[in-house]
Amino acid sequence: MTDTPQRTLLHHGTGPGAFTPDGCSVELYTRLLANGEPEIVAGAVPPGATLLELGAGAGRMTRPLLAHGLRVTAVDESPEMLARIDGAPAVCAAIEDLALDTRFDVVLLASFLVNTADETLRGALLRTCARHTAPGGCVLVQREGQWQRDLAPGTEWHRDGLTVRVALREPAAGGARRTRLEYAYRDAAWSQTFVSHHLTEPQFEEALAGAGLALDRYLTEDRTWVRAVPA
Repeated sequence: MTDTPQRTLLHHGTGPGAFTPDGCSVELYTRLLANGEPEIVAGAVPPGATLLELGAGAGRMTRPLLAHGLRVTAVDESPEMLARIDGAPAVCAAIEDLALDTRFDVVLLASFLVNTADETLRGALLRTCARHTAPGGCVLVQREGQWQRDLAPGTEWHRDGLTVRVALREPAAGGARRTRLEYAYRDAAWSQTFVSHHLTEPQFEEALAGAGLALDRYLTEDRTWVRAVPA
């Protein structure tokens, strides 16, 4: 089981409302919209597939995945996040501790969760993916790409009325990096500080193999979306 106090030291957020142990603002994530990710997922899986969404948050991807006809079960460790989701069964649990009786056609690990700086946790997340994948099923993973690796302090981007600014990028232990992102809408602002580890493709594929998974193919040109299958 993940050491929550340690996670709170490495990941924290500021701003109005409730926060999850990894520093995510519930209110902020309720406002965030998907950015093409559901279309990538829907294009890589059979129509009507059962899908286990790990780290679903407030449903940013859940709702469009349901609209694509996928049968989604949403998992998150935050009851406040899951309370914002409707239309899909919800399971409140830490991903690494999840042990459902059901297996799914697709298991989804998005939001760069695989880039955790905790190698032990990374293995646990991927093993959860593997043990919930049905025979003939697949695991879809979103990983950091070159763009995320090269982010520099002061970088800003704008989307859907939101301004995101990179306020901090500095080295952390074990080759990881500490990042603080600032999010601003016209009426509210938040920050999130987290530690992540950029994985080369060989490192990423080694992590998959350690969890009993094998790379099937990269789904996007930037190689941030991956389809894996049980080895």
